Amino acid sequence: MRGLAVGALAVTALAGCGFQLRGTGLRFAFRTLRLQAAADTDVIDSLRAQLQAAGVAVLGASQPASPAVAGVTPMAADVILQVLQDQRERVVVSTTAAGQVRELALRRRFRFVLRTPAGRELIPPTELLQERELSFSETVVLGKEAEEALLFDDMRAAVVRQLLVRLAAVASLN
Repeated sequence: MRGLAVGALAVTALAGCGFQLRGTGLRFAFRTLRLQAAADTDVIDSLRAQLQAAGVAVLGASQPASPAVAGVTPMAADVILQVLQDQRERVVVSTTAAGQVRELALRRRFRFVLRTPAGRELIPPTELLQERELSFSETVVLGKEAEEALLFDDMRAAVVRQLLVRLAAVASLN
């Protein structure tokens, strides 16, 4: 019982000081976005979650607009985000004299365009590129695979942050 009282006091104190969970902190000129992509990837999943957390309704490419409810017209998207490319690359940068891989370049390439439903480009075709270098050793393959996964995850987060900032920079839809 005492633990419950202490917990309630802590929640009240946090609420009183203005504490709130950190969100994207970005404001968007649109309330609904249609996402057109060939396939769902980790970048698209993360972007969808971030936009929804910011209060933007995200519709899929094949998802119809919301069905009409009791005389209300279906929800149409304010903007269309078309993903032109979402690619992970792993390139050998250097090898040893024996032909073993010494260093890799990891890249995350994301190309997109933002349009109104009428077809007016709000953001022209844009490419976001993240690159990381990874030293490689045959003796610690499992550790390097885990490091590679962490680097790709970091690049995914960086691409999503850059994309959100660009989407928030759209001042108006007119």
